[in-house]
Amino acid sequence: MTRMDVVQSNKNRANDYVHEVYELVKKRNPDEKEFLQATREIFDSLRPVFSQHPHFIEHGILERITEPERIITFRVAWEDDQGKVRVNRGYRVQFNSDLGPYKGGIRFHPSVNSSIMKFLAFEQIFKNALTGQPIGGGKGGSDFDPKGKSEREIMRFTQSFATELSRHIGPDRDVPAGDIGVGKREIGYMFGMYNRLRGGYEAGVFTGKDPEHGGSLGRKEATGYGTVYFVEEMLKEKGLSFKGSTVIVSGSGNVSTYAIEKAMQLGAKVVACSDSGGYIYDKDGINLETLKQLKEVENKRIWEYTKFHPHAEYHEDCSGIWSVPCDIALPCATQNELDEIAAHTLVANSVKAIGEGANMPCTLEAIHLFQEHGVLFAPAKAANAGGVAVSAMEMSQNSMRLSWSTEEVDERLKGIMKNIYTSCMDAADRYGRPGDLVMGANIAGFLKVANAMVSHGIG
Repeated sequence: MTRMDVVQSNKNRANDYVHEVYELVKKRNPDEKEFLQATREIFDSLRPVFSQHPHFIEHGILERITEPERIITFRVAWEDDQGKVRVNRGYRVQFNSDLGPYKGGIRFHPSVNSSIMKFLAFEQIFKNALTGQPIGGGKGGSDFDPKGKSEREIMRFTQSFATELSRHIGPDRDVPAGDIGVGKREIGYMFGMYNRLRGGYEAGVFTGKDPEHGGSLGRKEATGYGTVYFVEEMLKEKGLSFKGSTVIVSGSGNVSTYAIEKAMQLGAKVVACSDSGGYIYDKDGINLETLKQLKEVENKRIWEYTKFHPHAEYHEDCSGIWSVPCDIALPCATQNELDEIAAHTLVANSVKAIGEGANMPCTLEAIHLFQEHGVLFAPAKAANAGGVAVSAMEMSQNSMRLSWSTEEVDERLKGIMKNIYTSCMDAADRYGRPGDLVMGANIAGFLKVANAMVSHGIG
């Protein structure tokens, strides 16, 4: 058999293996569309890896890495302000711990279900691996909706959630953080309840804490800043920059707000942002001070921005934000918010770059369309990793009983995002797809985890 025959045989074997395992995943996880979407996107990138490294097939890496180590589902009973007992469902998916303790956020949102939890935890494995820090992948949450709830109701629910969760987490076992619907207030309630139940003080069991109570400076800004740092590296490759660019950012939570802030600091004009009700367009550029006052201080809806800036436009239907002409679009709200139709609109309006600040905000069809039209694309696995990178820094600071300055955290974050970009580009080059950051991120993250799994043996 010639060398070319061997190469072709390995390719055929790799293709067959990936196809067979994906069919198995579909059979085991019927109707879990978000999880299947995430696995398919990874699988499509990994064929050349298995072709060059057939020992991963022998170790059953795909079969193992797509099956969570543990899925915990639990009842969360709590009492509302009228004295009525309410019941929600809680989740913690502890997906992979080969690189370190499970690490990933907790989401409180009515859309939370098993599929979304598994997809988020699966993505977290590779995102965490890309940071180069010793953390595994996990995710948790509940279908509890914080909107319209009083402070006391949120506290009671969160403490009930933490009571059940407490038996499954720990500084060296599983370290949750915040996500949609869970900020430093909710983390504070969970942290306090955990320590009361444990009868001690374990600073490193949660990240995203208030900086005055063991949290890291710069954590609130980290995901948004990190997204922009990664996109800036991608733009540099083509001689482009945020400076002088028109930008739109979906969402108006932490990720969106601080992506807007950093883009502005780098010289961009951000003209649109959104919430679940609709979006605002300000041709003069979003006033960040007003946005922060509305969303961070007063917890108001985005339409109220027009009360302070009457020249700005408010449009119902948040998906309409993708019709605003821009050079750079940063989807920072939620999964699958940017579909093929929106992608066509952005391409028609000559968008140059997309940076995913949320988890899997673009559908597979949208991603393929951007790639076909030569739009620079920064995938969430890489671009969204800044938050967990600083969460891991918080774990380090807690372990050392010290606190780093905002400047030190930000400098470390910049370095990590630059290293992630380089790793993704190198992996794409090495496996035959130069410049394809989607493939590069998937492969670079996968290789770190797969090599650890091989070294740890089967289990």
